[in-house]
Amino acid sequence: MSPNLQAELGATLRTVLDEMSATTAQLITVLDEEREALTSADARALNRAGEAKQMLMRRLEQLDVERLHLCSTSADATAQAEPAWRDVLKSLATCRDKNQRNGALVGQRLTQVRRALSVLTGADQQVGTYSPSGAFQGTPRSVPLAQV
Repeated sequence: MSPNLQAELGATLRTVLDEMSATTAQLITVLDEEREALTSADARALNRAGEAKQMLMRRLEQLDVERLHLCSTSADATAQAEPAWRDVLKSLATCRDKNQRNGALVGQRLTQVRRALSVLTGADQQVGTYSPSGAFQGTPRSVPLAQV
């Protein structure tokens, strides 16, 4: 491979990694916004954050395909870009941790909603079986508190 081509591949790989780094920084911001929306129960902000998160994840996937292609064509460029790639991996680990925390918060809210529905309907959502069609059948309490 010619030195000019090698240099061009290295520059392109660094550009891809720089864009991945910028995208992960945006994703960290969006995950923080998502957490704020979850804690304040702001459905509109949560929807905006979810859409932004999906867009950024698609972009990261596209960039990773480009990165993998460039790495497969030039071992020298890959070796030179290794420090930048490690930084991207650290940022991605931060994103993963923030996303897991947000997911745990969603799980807590879901549990709270299920408990509230259980109280209102008189059905214990924690105990029950599945019907032959796969539908969950909770065990009803003796007296429903309300009907919908």
